[in-house]
Amino acid sequence: MVNTPEKFRAMKMARRRIAALTAYDYPTARLLDEEGVDVILVGDSVGMVVLGFPDTTSVTMEHMVHHAGAVARGVKEALVVADLPYGSCDTPADAVANSRRLAAAGAGAVKIEGALTEQIAAIIAAGIPVMGHLGMLPQHVKEEGGYHVKGKTPEQANALLEEARAVESAGAFAVVLELVQPGVAAYITGALGIPTIGIGSGNDCDGQILVTHDLIGLFPWFRPRFAKPEADVSKDIRAAIAAYKKRIQ
Repeated sequence: MVNTPEKFRAMKMARRRIAALTAYDYPTARLLDEEGVDVILVGDSVGMVVLGFPDTTSVTMEHMVHHAGAVARGVKEALVVADLPYGSCDTPADAVANSRRLAAAGAGAVKIEGALTEQIAAIIAAGIPVMGHLGMLPQHVKEEGGYHVKGKTPEQANALLEEARAVESAGAFAVVLELVQPGVAAYITGALGIPTIGIGSGNDCDGQILVTHDLIGLFPWFRPRFAKPEADVSKDIRAAIAAYKKRIQ
């Protein structure tokens, strides 16, 4: 694996933007890797765009291990990061045990939602790199009653900054900032020594991540407002199916 967690701090220092996308299967992962994507995230978003769940909270460790293995088999150079799903990090011991399962499946690092500093430190002590995730936390969507932008008030902004510093101090090599006010995300980016990877948080983070299905138009039934599609694969699939039906009838 060419892209190691240690490389990303150097990328921040060199102002080299980090390109990150999601994958949940072998062919998608292989395509992303061959196109030079830096980070391939096996996200728990698999629950929504592949498995048909209404949110990420139904995703299990079994789901994540299965999909992490498929992705890892398609990757030669990108850093494969796998999400620790809802309920998998209730204690540091749980976090370590489940991180080891993902690492055994082929993940080069894990991602954990929230400023769970004890869990982060324990996972790193076990020899597994950790990516943080702050701002809007999809695993808490039911508690928060939806997906809301974070950092709208000075109090929220300060809390996010302190959480980001805590995640960095715990040893995370990078942190995703999801749906954070762009100005706040930019300030946090400048305050940290580790890279930030934004999603719906403006253009001033050290990198960007999108769900690949949103990027290529493979999930036409819903697309986040911040996602700019570069293709409409669903249209091509529909056309191919219609052509096939016409040909065989």
